[in-house]
Amino acid sequence: MKVNGAEVSEDQIDEWVAEAEAGYDVEMLRKGGRKPVGDGPGRVVPVRLDATLLAQLDGRAEHDHQSRSEIIRAAIRAYVA
Repeated sequence: MKVNGAEVSEDQIDEWVAEAEAGYDVEMLRKGGRKPVGDGPGRVVPVRLDATLLAQLDGRAEHDHQSRSEIIRAAIRAYVA
């Protein structure tokens, strides 16, 4: 089994199961979540990209050490400015 591209061992899965069975601190979990990306909560906006454009986006994101979303948001901000 892989998680985020890394192989996960049976021992790691057993640890996760034990952790889940012991229960989680709900208040601690509520403090997490995604950081705001502007003036409020973000909305997911699906966009279709062809394979060539997606490869270019991924190349730029890797080059700039940013996520796809960060690159797309920056491009839209520049476009509408």
